[in-house]
Amino acid sequence: MDPQVLILLVVFFGLLVMNVPIAVCIGAATIVTILSLGDVPTAYIVSQKVSNGIASFPLLAIPFFVLSGVLMGEGGMARRLMDFASSVVGRFHGGLAYVNTMTCMMFGAISGSAAAAVSSIGGFMIPEMERKNYGRDFSVALTTASATTGLLIPPSNIMIVYAVVAGNVSVAGLFLGGLIPGFVMGLLIMTACFFMNRKQAVGTVEPASFKQMVISFGHAFPSLLLIFIVIGGILGGIFSATEASAVAVLYAVILGVVIYREVKIGDLPRIFLKASKTTSVVMILVGASQAMGWVLAYEQIPQTVSSALLAISENKIVILLIINLLLLVVGTFMDMTPAVLIFTPILLPVVTKLGLEPVHFGIFMIANLCIGLCTPPVGTCLFIGCGVGKTTIANVVKPLIPIFFAMAIGLILITYVPALSTWLPSLFGF
Repeated sequence: MDPQVLILLVVFFGLLVMNVPIAVCIGAATIVTILSLGDVPTAYIVSQKVSNGIASFPLLAIPFFVLSGVLMGEGGMARRLMDFASSVVGRFHGGLAYVNTMTCMMFGAISGSAAAAVSSIGGFMIPEMERKNYGRDFSVALTTASATTGLLIPPSNIMIVYAVVAGNVSVAGLFLGGLIPGFVMGLLIMTACFFMNRKQAVGTVEPASFKQMVISFGHAFPSLLLIFIVIGGILGGIFSATEASAVAVLYAVILGVVIYREVKIGDLPRIFLKASKTTSVVMILVGASQAMGWVLAYEQIPQTVSSALLAISENKIVILLIINLLLLVVGTFMDMTPAVLIFTPILLPVVTKLGLEPVHFGIFMIANLCIGLCTPPVGTCLFIGCGVGKTTIANVVKPLIPIFFAMAIGLILITYVPALSTWLPSLFGF
C-alpha cells in the first residue's frame, strides 16, 4: 500500500474512533497526507480546494432547503399530515403503523430531514401506538425506519450534495429519480408492518367519513403542495433547482406565518440561527471533502479501487453486491453526508465502467445509507427515536430486523432495476 494512502487511512480512522467530529477527521487526514508528500504547497492546496468546493451554485440550494425544512417543521405541518394519513389508512387492521409510515414519508420529504421526522412524528405517534397495544419498541423501530424514506423523495439536500460531488449530474434528474424508489421503500415497510401485526390485537383508528377525508386533505394539502411547487417549477422551466429552494423558503414562511399561523415573527431569528448551524456543518464537510478528493485523485485511489473490484469479478451483479455491502458497513459508523462526500468519487468511476448512470448510482447509494441512519452504533435516527420513545437500542433492534429485511428488499430492487430510478428522469429529458 502506498505510504500516503496508509497515512490518510490511519489518521482518518484513528480520529474517527476517538469520536472527533467527522469534518475534523477529513480535514486533519487531508492536511497530514499532503504534508507527507513533501514539496507540495499544503496551505495553498487545502485553502483552494475548500474554497472552490463550497463555491458551487447548486450548493446554494442547501441553506434555503434547510431553512424551508425548519420552517415547515415548526409550522404545525406534522399534525395535519398525520390527520390526513389517519383518514386514509387508519381504519385498517394495524392502521396506526401505516399512518406512522405515511406521515414520516410525507414529513421527511417536505422537511428534508429524517431526524426532524423522527422527533416530530415520534413525539405523538409513539405514545399513541403504545396506547393502542403496538408496543413501544416496535413503534420506535417503525418511526426510525420510516423517517429515512423521506430522504429519497424531493426536495432532498443529500441529493444536492451528491450532484455537486459527482459533477455533471442534474439535481432535477435526481429529484425525479428518487420519487419511485422512495414510495417503493415506504410500501415495503408497510408490508413488513402488515405481517408483523396481522396476529396482534392492535387498535385501529375510527373510520373517517368521506367528508372528514376531504377536510383532512384540505388541511394537509398546503404542506404537500411544496413538493409539487418545487418539482413542477423545475420541470416547467419556471426556475432552476437552486432557485426552487428560495421559492420553497418564501412558501414556507407564508404557510407557517400567514396560513397556519403557528410560526410567530419573533420565532424567525431563532429559526434562522438553527438553519444556519445545520448549513454550516454541511458546508464545512463539503469543503473538507473536496480537499480530500484532491488527495484521492493525486494518489489515484479511485482507479486503484476500480481495478481491484473489477479484478474480483467483471460481473455487474457481483460488483454491485460488493459495493452495497461496503456501503452498508460504512453506514453503520458514518453519517450520510460524509459517506456520500467520501465514497462518491471512489465508487462512481467503478459503476460508470459497468454502464450505470450517475443518477441511478446516486439513488441506490442514498437508499443504502438510509439504512445506516437507523443502524447501531452511529444511527442518528435510531438514537433520536430511542430518546423520544424513552427506550434503549438493545430493545429496538429486535422489531427493527423485519423492517431492515423489507428495506433490504427495496435496496435490491433499486440497485438491480435501474428503471425505478431512471424512468422518470429520462421521461422528462434529464
